[in-house]
Amino acid sequence: MATVQRPWRLQSGQYLGEISALSFLSIPHLSSSPFLLAGTGSQILLYDIESGKLLNSFHVFEGIRVHGISCSFLDFTNCSSSAKLPFMIAVFGEKRVKLFTLHFDMTPDDQSSVNSCVKLMQFHALPKFNHWVMDVCFVKEDDMRSELDGHGHLAIGLSDNSVCLWDISGYNLVLEVKCPERCLLYSMRLWGDNINALRVASGTIYNQIIVWKLVSQRHTSSSATSVKESNRPDSSCRKSGQFLGQQYRAMHLSRLIGHEGSIFRIAWSTDGSKLMSVSDDRSARIWIISAQNNDSDDLKEVFSIDISVGPVLFGHNARIWDCYISDSIIITAGEDCTCRVWHMDGDQLMMIKEHTGRGIWRCLYDPSTALLVTAGFDSAIKVHPLNASTLKDTPEQNGVVKEFKERTEIFTICTPSLPQHLGLMDSKSEYVRCLHFAREDILYVATNHGYVHHVKLSEPGNVKWTELVQVSGEVPIICMDFLSTKYYGASADVEDWIAIGDGNGNAMVVRIIPSSAKVALSFCWSAEKERQLLGIYWCKSLGCSHLFTADPRGRLKLWRLGYASGSVSDEVIVNHEPSLIGEFTSCFGTRIMCLDALFEEEVLVCGDQRGNLIVFTFSKSLLLAHCIESEAKIPALTYFKGAHGISNVGSIFITTSNFNQVEIRSTGGDGCICYFKYDRDWQSLEFTGMKQVKELSLIQSVFANANFVEDLEQGNYAIGFASTDFIIWNLINDTKILLVPCGGWRRPHSYFLGNVPEIQSCFAYLKDHTIHIHRLWVPAASERRIFPQVLHTQYHGREIHSLCFVSSGLQLNPYKSSDPFLGLSWIATGCEDGSVRLTRYTPETESWSASKLLGEHVGGSAVRSICFVSMIYTSSVGQTCTPDDGNRYNTTSDSRDNHLLLISVGAKQVLTSWLIRNRKYKEAALGEGVHNAENGLNHSSKENSSVSFQWLSTHMPPKFVSTRKSIETTEKTIGQEGNVSVVRTSPTSRSNFMENKETMSKYTPGEKNENDWRYLAVTAFLVKGADCRLTVCFVVVACSDATLTLRALLLPCRLWFDVALLVPQTTPVLALQHVVIPRCAPFIDNVQRENAYIVISGSTDGSITFWDLTETVEHFMQCLSMLQPEKLIDCQRRPRTGRGSQGGRWWKSLTNQSLKAVPRDSMDTSITIEDTNGHTIDQARCKAPSKLDVPVNSPTVCSQSNNGSFPGSEIYTDGSSIEIHELQPLHVIQSVHQSGVNCLHVSNTRDPQRSGSEPLYYVLSGGDDQALHCLVFCLKVQLTVYDTGPRQHSDLTNHKLARPVSQPSEMGSMRKSSLQIGNEYSFRFLYQERIASAHSSAVKGVWTDGTWVFSTGLDQRVRCWHINECGKLIEHSYLIVSVPEPETLEARFCDRNHYQIAVAGRGMQLVEFSAS
Repeated sequence: MATVQRPWRLQSGQYLGEISALSFLSIPHLSSSPFLLAGTGSQILLYDIESGKLLNSFHVFEGIRVHGISCSFLDFTNCSSSAKLPFMIAVFGEKRVKLFTLHFDMTPDDQSSVNSCVKLMQFHALPKFNHWVMDVCFVKEDDMRSELDGHGHLAIGLSDNSVCLWDISGYNLVLEVKCPERCLLYSMRLWGDNINALRVASGTIYNQIIVWKLVSQRHTSSSATSVKESNRPDSSCRKSGQFLGQQYRAMHLSRLIGHEGSIFRIAWSTDGSKLMSVSDDRSARIWIISAQNNDSDDLKEVFSIDISVGPVLFGHNARIWDCYISDSIIITAGEDCTCRVWHMDGDQLMMIKEHTGRGIWRCLYDPSTALLVTAGFDSAIKVHPLNASTLKDTPEQNGVVKEFKERTEIFTICTPSLPQHLGLMDSKSEYVRCLHFAREDILYVATNHGYVHHVKLSEPGNVKWTELVQVSGEVPIICMDFLSTKYYGASADVEDWIAIGDGNGNAMVVRIIPSSAKVALSFCWSAEKERQLLGIYWCKSLGCSHLFTADPRGRLKLWRLGYASGSVSDEVIVNHEPSLIGEFTSCFGTRIMCLDALFEEEVLVCGDQRGNLIVFTFSKSLLLAHCIESEAKIPALTYFKGAHGISNVGSIFITTSNFNQVEIRSTGGDGCICYFKYDRDWQSLEFTGMKQVKELSLIQSVFANANFVEDLEQGNYAIGFASTDFIIWNLINDTKILLVPCGGWRRPHSYFLGNVPEIQSCFAYLKDHTIHIHRLWVPAASERRIFPQVLHTQYHGREIHSLCFVSSGLQLNPYKSSDPFLGLSWIATGCEDGSVRLTRYTPETESWSASKLLGEHVGGSAVRSICFVSMIYTSSVGQTCTPDDGNRYNTTSDSRDNHLLLISVGAKQVLTSWLIRNRKYKEAALGEGVHNAENGLNHSSKENSSVSFQWLSTHMPPKFVSTRKSIETTEKTIGQEGNVSVVRTSPTSRSNFMENKETMSKYTPGEKNENDWRYLAVTAFLVKGADCRLTVCFVVVACSDATLTLRALLLPCRLWFDVALLVPQTTPVLALQHVVIPRCAPFIDNVQRENAYIVISGSTDGSITFWDLTETVEHFMQCLSMLQPEKLIDCQRRPRTGRGSQGGRWWKSLTNQSLKAVPRDSMDTSITIEDTNGHTIDQARCKAPSKLDVPVNSPTVCSQSNNGSFPGSEIYTDGSSIEIHELQPLHVIQSVHQSGVNCLHVSNTRDPQRSGSEPLYYVLSGGDDQALHCLVFCLKVQLTVYDTGPRQHSDLTNHKLARPVSQPSEMGSMRKSSLQIGNEYSFRFLYQERIASAHSSAVKGVWTDGTWVFSTGLDQRVRCWHINECGKLIEHSYLIVSVPEPETLEARFCDRNHYQIAVAGRGMQLVEFSAS
């Protein structure tokens, strides 16, 4: 246990949330590109845009969000040789303003280095103002020079439409001028570098803009407007309207009317000649200002101004948050997550949409480099180069625009054999059939007349065509594939292998030396009948020695080419005849579109045109045999139907895993990347997860740069199409690398990517019989700047409702050893927009280094609660183990199929499970792709764990459920027999089952409305049978209709079952926790007893309820041993994603349907089954296990449709059944809180070093009543010597339980009491403690380990409490966090002297609690 003798302290970490301020900092001595200051939460970040690195981060406020940043730019002529480059930075937020000095410490030899030491030191903190600060700017007086290079004053605009002037060197307020137009403001923007030129534009709450300025009254006039003295406590303040002996007052210049909504942002042009405003009415307006100074002494004619209305810009679909205006372009950013670039005449030039959530908050543009920076609610800071062709009048200096214009090549080429005058085309005309890039400067082209050309693309004006071969008879070339191999002969060179198939069914192989465009080898043979050869494929693992051909009926032929890959000969071989050595037949009868094979693992995986995956045996003997008497007919081992819905499979990649398993990644026309696992021992193909790429409707492939080890999880880029556009999408940064309008994927096209696709990409497509080529190719070694780039980690774009720490899954005792995974903090979060993310925090740099989007709930339903499940508890019927100290870490079991799960629930009653994969990699080998994703932080070379989640399964109710029920109440006395009864009800009404303690309500369907219920809380645990291959994840979910349900997810089959209803529940449950307690009686013959599974719930009425699930879980596990789910037909289905044939919210009811499992031995292997797509599946030919004589669309065999109870009473071979049980509470504690229980956490403090002691369990709760409640209990095991034989489980349907249902108790009576549970164990409640006003507002999150308690509330504070020996809570310290409106809190124990606390709401922040 941690001790409190040493001093402990809370330390705030980096905030990950909305970006609220942006400002450029130009330092020509260090970089040609500007530096960037960004405000997020209570801190500011400094970035070097050129290198993409985060130089440093600084905390500037405490609990106040940074609203704006202003920089004082200095003249470098006097400090070019200085070791320090100072800047004055003004940061403001709410009613606070602070001044800082920013220093770049450099040595004379290191003035060009961007890795210089950066220091930010507070210069002065201004007194708190009475109104919110809207804008600040540095000003100077013409006849005054201060010690700070002329920047001696700071103008501050306040929300009451006043301007204050602060003397920086004198530390006092010297002037305050209030505009005669007194009103509250939404926005204000100051312009001018001295006080006489200072202009103010104020956006009022009345949808108007007031333009005014400060004017000096040189001749005191009695008629001048008098200004009251400032009431500030600073004694050095002068008269509010007087400065340097002159009287200043506000002069109204103009009132701008036209907006129909609140003015959110105002921007001045650099010269002050234009004013721009954006509003709630989704419009942006330009105002042209013409000013004239007069020499008259009349005060009224000192200054005159004329403002005319310019263009009005419409195009945003929501409110506009920010804007920028220059002499050539206009930029707007809005709530619709788009940033739009406009010309000065009002024409929209381009639109950028790469942010998510509530919109883009800030945009910033640098004319010298043409770089546009956008930042939003999703925490991302993205840098975009504006192309010179897009910007009509943008000056091209030494910036990125000129560089990208010179590097991007867009040109067209035409086939030499194409007629000059094209008329009407028919099937016999000459046109391009296939394209294939070999390298960035080599393209192979196949035509309809059978020509194959080698095209050398040296530069747009220098294109060389070389005719390689022509198939006989001018037969059209139907398909083509390319393979590149290295040849090591007299001189190392590269060989290109081209395989083509023509309309007559002939296949041709051509070997080419690309350096000379010379054909070294070519031969042709008849592979199929006429018009039957539709696909021809190389396999990289087999090299150029074997080739596959495919026909339209799902038949795949393997050909041995039968030549020695020797030196390149000048003689072209044309009479070679390859041998057919194998024929693979798909059980679906549809065309094979892609394939991959592993020679060592003897596995071949194919994907067809209808989204199915088929696995074949690929034996070594077949490939290595010297002579083949006849080709082998090879049937499918197994398959996965509908892996990509009904869309075609685009690509397949397979790799070796552990435990004799093969991992498979596939992409398809449904816009998804799917992952599978093939077990060679069981010959089973299991779905393990998927990733949706919403920006792509079709994914052709996934690309990983050369610095990555070939791994399924290391794909950085998705290549595919969205409608008619070709897109390369960065999967790590969620940015669009390339977009080329090309007309869609059905046109002939090809692409080629380098190691850095941002600057190395080629794409060619056919349009109007012309080949269009887009090429950007820059040597990666010579390029430092990669655009677009993400400077700050992208995160959720909306409020976070739940989070949890994710561990490595190593089942270690934290008191005995340290988990090597503890070096990194992985946090899973669920958001209002339905997204679930996995974010990594690096303690060495104290920063968020990566954030991965796991996916979204179906329909974008909000995620309300998530939980991480790692420990696997054993239902140990006859299991042997070694006696230990009896702590709960010994109740887990290790297995090669250990499952690490994340469970998320939310609106529309969506319950999603995610599978975790834990990998190791060399961090130094990740290269530049991860360098960008991790904010440019350079880590030392070391082995780390890489964690990723994949979508596993989704449980959903019917689209329409009865929200209005006619309740027929029948009296049913609940006797003293027990707290479990059997409910026989149709699954359509089970989720809405409610009753009180004495009555049971029977529902009949009423009016059907769309389901609007939502899940509010979830908790889960894993249980594995002693001798069972299956693992069960028991999930308890609380719904807003006041139901509490125990469900079971059967792994790896992904079958859902309703196990029990937890009743009576009169009010909705807001928080759920569980505890698994080992029931460890003395060990005899090494037989271990089972665990007690206790669930604790907190409701909206302030009560806390204990539920005992032990016997229900044990009964389910007993019945599971008789269930053989692997025999269920087609139990492997991918989760619904809203795309393809399985999309949307389609549902199949389970009412009155059953399934009887048939033993495999008695199955007729010649059964023919028709699937849901109308295809006939020949069972004898497929020989896939787990197939039954029932329609595959039966809801009981579809894992995504079987979301109800066990399918009927005939599910077992012995005729037994499982019913939905009704489970009564173990104990209810009333009035724990005066209102809802918002959060719960339970933990034990048993020190495993103390053998024989009883573990104490601490239940902490927080509610809307601002209170914290602590309840301490222990479990006492009745020391009974059990028989050494296996324990017989009782049948809950007939067994009479000897467990009384306890009566509800008030909180005050729970000081010390005990509760007997059967004859095996009993609860003892030891202490209870209540802190009435733990927070000044509602408590939203709490966590405890039995020694320390951490809590947070809407008061934006994290409080730390210590639990003494008597269960008393003693406040130790508190910290104000940067997270507005905290919703949840989670912590983890790192070691004896260190805790990490994560707080989330509108963003997330990590807090360190450690002993100093």
